[in-house]
Amino acid sequence: MNLKTLAQELGLSPTTVSRALNGYPEVSEATRQRVLSAAAAANYQPNTQAKRLATGRAMAIGHIIPISDRHEIVNPVFADFIAGAGEIYANAGYDMVITIVPDNLEARAYGELSSKGNVDGVLVHAPRLNDHRIALLDDLSLPYVMHGRVNGTRKPYSWVDVNNTRAFERATNFLLDLGHRRIALINGISDMDFARRRKLGYERALSARGITPDPALLTEGEMTEAQGHDSARSMLALPDPPTAFLTASLLSAMGVRRGIEENGLTMGRDVSIVTHDDELGYLRNGTAQEPIFTATRSSVREAGRRCAQMLISHIERGDTQPRSDLMEAVLVLGQSTGPAPKR
Repeated sequence: MNLKTLAQELGLSPTTVSRALNGYPEVSEATRQRVLSAAAAANYQPNTQAKRLATGRAMAIGHIIPISDRHEIVNPVFADFIAGAGEIYANAGYDMVITIVPDNLEARAYGELSSKGNVDGVLVHAPRLNDHRIALLDDLSLPYVMHGRVNGTRKPYSWVDVNNTRAFERATNFLLDLGHRRIALINGISDMDFARRRKLGYERALSARGITPDPALLTEGEMTEAQGHDSARSMLALPDPPTAFLTASLLSAMGVRRGIEENGLTMGRDVSIVTHDDELGYLRNGTAQEPIFTATRSSVREAGRRCAQMLISHIERGDTQPRSDLMEAVLVLGQSTGPAPKR
């Protein structure tokens, strides 16, 4: 089946069907889902080679992944992000090109992708403070979308992000409303943009209640189960230990829970936990009806879809106008929180 036949069966124009398959925002969600369902039922596959010849494009999107001993990209949310982006690529007829490089060769890898013409654009992961990649990609004239935002730059760029500041301010206020005053933050690596924004939300909520953030109740680093466990064990041994933890990932929250239980305490009664939960496809926060952890929830898979849609739109329209998409997290109540214990 070709695009024209699919359009005839749906009673739509070939242009509308093409735009629905390629994720264009002007197509209604109802129409998009109708087209996607019909394409899947008919096992419709775009002719990628024909599209390459017709458009002069590579029909591929690049992802450059720097690998080091300490890097957020090893966090399991990456797989869900790639899954979301991959859905959009497949429907639009684009391939995915993933390049793994040492940190010090990252800039060269972007240059090689551009000079070889292997990709039509790139998705940029894990933005940092004053991220050099914005200027680099602008100089290369390579279309790109950033997953996250960058503090310290005035250059305009396209991005998709979750409102990390508001999410963590809301989570901290939730714990404060339960009577907690000693609230610990187990955060990501300090120079990652999302970690800075989450810390800002946490500190803003405490300061609004007249509470000075205690440096002894802050840990920043790779978001792992071990990080949560070791931080919880150390902080619970303080003369004035925390009664609640706010963690930047579900893995860290699992470690905090283990640390709490090793101290003979009960999560949700003696010590509370609120975590950020990215709705991971293979690492669930309990069930939808009974979440284990109270969480600020956002879908990283949906973020992948939105990044891919935005980038493909830039590529296919030749549109260089920067765009932005700020997603809001929702607070989901679980079994991990309760009123602050009396001392």
